[in-house]
Amino acid sequence: MLIGVVVATLVAGGIGGGVGYLVADETAGDSSSESASSPGGEPPAREPESVAGIAEAALPSVVTIEAANGAESAGGTGFVYDEEGHIMTNNHVVAAAADGGDVSVTFSDGQSYEAEVVGRAEGYDVAVMRLIDAGDRELEPLPIGDSDQVAVGDATVAIGAPFGLSGTVTTGIVSAKDRPVASSDGQSGNASYMNALQTDASINPGNSGGPLLNGNGEVIGVNSAIRSTTGGLGGEAGSVGLGFAIPINQATRVAADLMEHGEAVYPIIGASVDSGSTDQGGAKIVEATNDGSEPVTPGGPAAEAGLQPGDVIVRFGDRVIDSGPTLISQIWTYQPGESVEVTYQRDGREETTTIVLGQRVGEQ
Repeated sequence: MLIGVVVATLVAGGIGGGVGYLVADETAGDSSSESASSPGGEPPAREPESVAGIAEAALPSVVTIEAANGAESAGGTGFVYDEEGHIMTNNHVVAAAADGGDVSVTFSDGQSYEAEVVGRAEGYDVAVMRLIDAGDRELEPLPIGDSDQVAVGDATVAIGAPFGLSGTVTTGIVSAKDRPVASSDGQSGNASYMNALQTDASINPGNSGGPLLNGNGEVIGVNSAIRSTTGGLGGEAGSVGLGFAIPINQATRVAADLMEHGEAVYPIIGASVDSGSTDQGGAKIVEATNDGSEPVTPGGPAAEAGLQPGDVIVRFGDRVIDSGPTLISQIWTYQPGESVEVTYQRDGREETTTIVLGQRVGEQ
């Protein structure tokens, strides 16, 4: 099935909480009226797999993140990844603190802690932090699910701090799987690529890095980007029901590399492809690069598989390819050393070869 790549916006929010306070204050109202009173008694029973039950269990393990370095700042969400104090989030949430900046996390009970960035993967948009001193706080990691087992229509619960409103819970379904997404915060020239889980659970600026949970309360994705119309409060785009999350199976694989080596490992084919779509679809290997390097790395995976500049890759594994970003998103679902069947077009003919993926350690 041919699915076009989605160009999305990363959803980090600005630091300050002013927007969140303003909205909350304007809607507070007077809660002391007679109509608001109710007889005493026990609260209603909440099943563990109800939305209320899932939220009650997960909220203590979700944190609001503030990252700053001089005039540059960002905010977002993260969640407790293990009992050693590691927090998973998005790279774009903590990138502002990459070069000697400050990072703090705040739990749902209001307790704040300083944190340090363990590693960042810009391409995957995944980052891992560690609490510097959690004291005697008992950390409860969120249970990790299996994103490969997710089905379209499954229930989802998103938790985050949209527009500074920490502890916000929204619900929806898995709207689509394996959605190729190229996302950018609009500030840097670098993009992130993912084969995303698409959800209609409301995701807004500040939700970045928060968990997308399934109906069992397990993390199946890391909320990262939205497709939205422009505008909105404070000039920030808002949700139109098109949210995208990094599948947790990919995120945990990246996190393991970051925690062990401080850098991510990217599978590569050793060829430069056009960032757009060709007239006939597919990802075209460029015939010349901007920096003067070889379009196909001599001795690299693509060269060994017989690919040449000008070839148009139209299928990678079982995925039909319609553009360069779609190809990159698909490549990054594999691991270095895996063999993948590739179909490409050359001089009007369609041919098939097998490529053994190479690797790149760290960012370019």
